[in-house]
Amino acid sequence: MARAFIAAVALLTAAVLLWQWTGSRTSAHATNTAVVKLLSGGETAGYAQALRPRTFTFPADFGPHNDFRQEWWYYTGNLDTADGRHFGYELTFFRFALAPSAPQRSSAWATRQIYLAHFAITDVQAQKYHQNERLDRAAVGLAGAHSSPYRVWAEDWSAAGGSRRGLPMHLQAAGADVALDLQLDSLKPVVLQGDRGLSQKGSQPGNASYYYSLTRLASRGSVRIAGLTYAVTGLSWMDREWSTSALEAGQIGWDWFALQLSDGRELMYYRLRRKDGGPDPHSQGVIVDQHGGWQTLSPDQIKITVRDHWHSAQSGAIYPAAWTLDVPGQGLWLQVTPYLADQEWSDRLRYWEGAVRLEDRNHRPMGSGYVELVGYAPP
Repeated sequence: MARAFIAAVALLTAAVLLWQWTGSRTSAHATNTAVVKLLSGGETAGYAQALRPRTFTFPADFGPHNDFRQEWWYYTGNLDTADGRHFGYELTFFRFALAPSAPQRSSAWATRQIYLAHFAITDVQAQKYHQNERLDRAAVGLAGAHSSPYRVWAEDWSAAGGSRRGLPMHLQAAGADVALDLQLDSLKPVVLQGDRGLSQKGSQPGNASYYYSLTRLASRGSVRIAGLTYAVTGLSWMDREWSTSALEAGQIGWDWFALQLSDGRELMYYRLRRKDGGPDPHSQGVIVDQHGGWQTLSPDQIKITVRDHWHSAQSGAIYPAAWTLDVPGQGLWLQVTPYLADQEWSDRLRYWEGAVRLEDRNHRPMGSGYVELVGYAPP
């Protein structure tokens, strides 16, 4: 996550790792048990951990942090054509280390890193959700990342920096039925999430990530669907996280909001969910003002109310499908509604991630954003 934090990579790669290691399909029960075990900590020896605030430098921190077990580059956005056709998109690259040190083999295919990439387009007018996936080892040029110049890629999908400072960024991805080509330039400085970029997810030392965001990226380029190419402009959001430790016992999922308001502000909040259905006290967020300054949000500063639900016929999951967000200290009250109910990712594992529209109490437009929901689908 979408969003998003350390558990996203572990969750999305656990089934892949099991398949690679065993060479066969595993049962749903075995897969789910392995996911829980991995999310509860797993083997951390030999990896770096997020233990205290650090100094961030760019473009170096756009690039990989291979001494940590996992990380991701997360892009989402809302785009419009000149005549008002609306698209949402997600392009995400996950890196996962299979071991803390490189394999002692001379083969060019030998690697300790795998990359998983997700690419989705939400076509609001057609009421259709398109998804594509890449899974590659970081060998023979198939996938990888570097900071100078900034680039992360999985086969022909990539995010790359256009200058020595890493900005503007160029995104490219194409599947069987959709393609994306965008240039992104940041309208605000980097936002350091949590405590100066240290985002604590649990009470134990190391159960944290290094986490920063670019919350308002001016975006322009093209979307291709079913052979037709549309010129688009809009706003994107980039999240970057890396860590080694994972969720604690009792944390079963999360709801992540990344919202770009029409008044020039942004709001990010992730609500960690516990087994009893309540929010975990380590849930947190941030609100960014029009000039790029930010304030952290604790659970007692925001009230999230679910207004509706959506039942997935494919997975059987019941997801929240509309919300109100009330932040009294910021004079902010929002209705959050998906542009399309079915934006459920359904590949190796299932989660919901989709474009949403924002309105005030009087149903006046207030902007757009993205929401990620993890932990609702059955194994």
